[in-house]
Amino acid sequence: MRKGMVLALLLMIGGASFIGYGLYEKVTLDRKTEAALQDAVALTGNNKNQEGQQDNTKKERPTRPEDWNPEHGEVVGVLQIPKFEAQLPIVEGTDPDDLEKGVGHFRGASYPGELGQIVFSGHRDTVFLRLGELELGDKFVVSLSYGDFMYEIYDTKIVDDDDTSIITLQKEKEELILTTCYPFTLTGRAPERYIVYAKPVDF
Repeated sequence: MRKGMVLALLLMIGGASFIGYGLYEKVTLDRKTEAALQDAVALTGNNKNQEGQQDNTKKERPTRPEDWNPEHGEVVGVLQIPKFEAQLPIVEGTDPDDLEKGVGHFRGASYPGELGQIVFSGHRDTVFLRLGELELGDKFVVSLSYGDFMYEIYDTKIVDDDDTSIITLQKEKEELILTTCYPFTLTGRAPERYIVYAKPVDF
């Protein structure tokens, strides 16, 4: 009987430790994301001036890709999802450290205002937690230091996690692609990826 009680107690302690560690990790990630968002909002001018009006003093849109060359890990902009009233920081790069801060821009992919694929990745349990709730026709707004760009969802798909065909880095048409792990409710390594395709539209 006593052995059973000891085992139960150990299981309870182990479970509490596991939950506590998970909460600690989430709080840490939330703080990193919030700090990155503050930097992104300041960078893009999505704030109010002293008169309380929108501050639209932004850099001119680069006319060549080499005019916009952020450093790896640098906060570069804001991804807005109007349906959820969400603002997510965009960071250059998709390494684990980058994705802890927010949405990662795939290095080598295009940026808004350029021809080609604009590829953003994010964790399914943080910044892209509700990505699967979006529908065809829903919109995103990408705000950078040189302008704001709107995109409309026209397709979604689910692919294997090792399927690299979705990123072609074509330079023929402007297209926004969002990727995250799938299924959304699965704990641990995900076997698939959820892909969202969006096209540029006018405000």
